[in-house]
Amino acid sequence: MTYDDEIYNKPLSMGVWRAIWPFLTPYRAGVARAMAFMTICSLIDVSIPLYQKYFIDTFILPSKTDGLFVLVMLGAGVMALNFFCVMALARTAISVEMGISRDLKKACFDRLQLLSISYYNKTPVGYIISRVLSDTDKIGLIIAWGLLDMMWGLSYVIFALISMLALEFRLGIWLVVMAPFMTLATMWFQGKILSRNRRVRHTNSMITASFNEGILGARTSKTLVIEDINIREFSGLSASMYRESVGAAFWSALYTPVIMTFGAFAVSVMLVKGGRDVSAGRIAIGAMSAMITYAVAIFEPIRHLSHFFSDATSTQANIERVDALLKQEIEIQDSPEVVRVYGDSFNPKRENWERLSGDVRFDDISFRYSKDGQEVLSHFNLDIRAGTRVALVGETGAGKSTIVNLATRFFEPTSGRILIDGRDYRERSQLWLHSNIGYVLQTPHLFSGSVRENICYGRPDATEEDIMRALRVSCADNVVDRLQGGLDSDVGEGGDRLSVGEKQLISFARAVLTDPRIFVLDEATSSVDTETEMLIQRAIAQVLRGRTSFLIAHRLSTIREADLILVISGGKIVERGTHEELLRLGGRYRDTLKKNA
Repeated sequence: MTYDDEIYNKPLSMGVWRAIWPFLTPYRAGVARAMAFMTICSLIDVSIPLYQKYFIDTFILPSKTDGLFVLVMLGAGVMALNFFCVMALARTAISVEMGISRDLKKACFDRLQLLSISYYNKTPVGYIISRVLSDTDKIGLIIAWGLLDMMWGLSYVIFALISMLALEFRLGIWLVVMAPFMTLATMWFQGKILSRNRRVRHTNSMITASFNEGILGARTSKTLVIEDINIREFSGLSASMYRESVGAAFWSALYTPVIMTFGAFAVSVMLVKGGRDVSAGRIAIGAMSAMITYAVAIFEPIRHLSHFFSDATSTQANIERVDALLKQEIEIQDSPEVVRVYGDSFNPKRENWERLSGDVRFDDISFRYSKDGQEVLSHFNLDIRAGTRVALVGETGAGKSTIVNLATRFFEPTSGRILIDGRDYRERSQLWLHSNIGYVLQTPHLFSGSVRENICYGRPDATEEDIMRALRVSCADNVVDRLQGGLDSDVGEGGDRLSVGEKQLISFARAVLTDPRIFVLDEATSSVDTETEMLIQRAIAQVLRGRTSFLIAHRLSTIREADLILVISGGKIVERGTHEELLRLGGRYRDTLKKNA
């Protein structure tokens, strides 16, 4: 059983619902107003059979019309009041639903901005998106409309039973006795239907994932000749989906006739007993008509109540997942003292920020990604002077990216210190450091929008002159010149309208515009053609001049111009020096170059 299965099957618990009370508090007045309107609507619904009774006894049976106009106008006034209440409660409920959903989304998004890179490394994107979008919408929906459904159902049942007992106690008591049995039957069926529908949704998610993988991995499937395996797996999921869907449809189909049977039995009792009483003159026909109307109508609010409790139980899963995101531990946080001086991510005190020169020192650093995990670095030491261009070379898993991620404070050391300009970087804010870092990835991410918007993403106040200077320095002006719309060209979703090399150069320009003192290039030329590589090399030569930089690369063209080359193996520096020095040494560096030649 998965985590989601476990929380979907928990019983209704008010402890879970208390987690979202802070988000409901600003809308208490709106919820109370909507419930008041809904109570008025239920009273009007309950009054209709009484209105019907009066109409039959006063006008139809005596064949009179005196006072009919007044009664019709009164009925029209009641209907107008009902129309106003329905319109008002709908508007109020929508405001509450949208407000709570908005506030939950904002709180989740704010939390995501503060979470460390490690959270994104271990959490699937689809899981995060589902929490922020689907779960928050479901919570807003159940609070706004679910509570109203419950209020209407509860108030209608109570008022209807009181009215029936007041009209004809002996007939009304029959329905009072039957109501609990109808409620229990409804809740039992709702539980069965809900359980089946959960299985359908779970199986459907598996089918969607399988279908998605089948399409994205079509080339791999064909090269491995595993089409028959894919078909068997998909057929198994489809068969499971069929069984669960038929099961859900069965219980849904069975529910209606069973409840209709209860209703027919209740109405039959009313007709038999009430008919005898009418014949004997003990009950008026108008009262008998009202009692039958109540007996038929009371099943709908009972169904609403049962449906609400089923939905409320199901929604607990959404609440727990959103609450887990909002309470997710922020692994890297600035101390209160640092926040007081430098500000936080949302309220930076830039006037207190010192200029960063670029000296970076690893002082006896040990690091592991989890408490129980293996050490990636052990007593690691490194001293880099400002303006030094450092290349990191080594096999996959050697610790190159870990060194860079520690230097940029995307992770923090398990023990030891990292000093930036002679001070432990935990004595300054993360935002101060990250604002001084330019990071260019092997596959850079561009945001949907124009080239201009992407370049200015880190500096929205940049002038046209600043943008053009960044383009020239990064050699990205060639890319912009080739685009039909120039800087206003749309890059597409994720930059898919540009080649990898073009995206690389645009990301260079974006980094240059923020004027960082530390640059990180992670395999920046590994996925581009020779011509684009030459442009990127020119950009690197210009961009990195006078800045501290870390280059993770395999290509000789990127490495050979570095001031210091570090050969990393098992989290340790096994060789260090310039390109010429390491070649003369004839060790691992030269062997690595031969392998990648």
